[in-house]
Amino acid sequence: MLDMNIINIKDTSNKLFYIGGVVRDELLGRESFDVDITYVGNAIEYCSKFGEVIQENPDFGTVRVNVDGREVDFASTRSESYPKKGHLPVVEKIGCSLKEDVMRRDFTINALAKSVATGEIVDYTGGLEDLKNKKLKVLHDESFIDDPTRIIRGLKFSIRFGFDLDMHTRKLQEEYLANINYDMSYKRVKKELIETFNLNSQEAFERFINENIYKLVTENNVKIPEINIEKLINDYKPEYVWLVYAGALKDLSKLPLTKIEQKILDEVPNKILNNDFKIYKAFENVRLETVLLYGILYDEKIARHYLDDLKQIKISVTGNDLLNLGIKPSPKYSQIFDEVLRRKLENPQLTKEDELTLLEKLK
Repeated sequence: MLDMNIINIKDTSNKLFYIGGVVRDELLGRESFDVDITYVGNAIEYCSKFGEVIQENPDFGTVRVNVDGREVDFASTRSESYPKKGHLPVVEKIGCSLKEDVMRRDFTINALAKSVATGEIVDYTGGLEDLKNKKLKVLHDESFIDDPTRIIRGLKFSIRFGFDLDMHTRKLQEEYLANINYDMSYKRVKKELIETFNLNSQEAFERFINENIYKLVTENNVKIPEINIEKLINDYKPEYVWLVYAGALKDLSKLPLTKIEQKILDEVPNKILNNDFKIYKAFENVRLETVLLYGILYDEKIARHYLDDLKQIKISVTGNDLLNLGIKPSPKYSQIFDEVLRRKLENPQLTKEDELTLLEKLK
């Protein structure tokens, strides 16, 4: 928790609260890095009285203030509604009551508030009891209809904290997944997928499929690959961990992917690679994630063979060596280099002298 004494803010009105994950994490004995403070009322008006306003967003009632050399984020209490189900909510009121603010949260364990002034925990939804019983419970029956990404967040919290959905929440989830409305914000879906799959948990991925949560992403049927993706990622440590998991679903057409992410998927070969030369040529100019996805979708042994054995093999001869042999630049260069590569893959012990001798024969 942020120590209010450090930044010299005195809350005599008892209108400053920590809300959500930071309260949950403190009660669980976990460190929380993203800490902001909620003011019951208009935080922008409140903060302008005691600190230098660095940044503000009147639409959401949020403000960043410099107080005694420290940047502190404040949020106004606000109420929201979902006029278009599955999409971003609309702010109904800035400066609503504390209870109205917490009722827009996803699960009861994230709807707890703690008074900055007194340290008192305010619990309108039974979050303390659910925290004690390790249960994830939505605040109302329309929760997943309003925001389907809460289903993915539920999986994330379940894996991170070892919690289970309560029976009614699970029933609501199953009902939604059986009758999905695909008109939703896939930017938000992607954000939650990244956070969940970046946990690098085979259990999370298998539950994502077994519990039909994958249906948020694709209308195709998906089976769990036989390969252990978590082990593969631990062995090779790709940058885009989430995409290696998500790519195993085969269809990410609904997600707003970046050019790099789309390129990773597009360059996965969809053919049998039955010799070392074909394997090498298929993977020599692609990212690690592409190779791993080939291993997941087609053949793990081939992916590992390339990464462990073939990738390090390089030929030593260059275009200058061909020029020295009197061969002018032409498409024949690539044919000659490919043949040298074939021989080197067959015998990685070949020296540059051996390769030069081979060039003499191939020119």
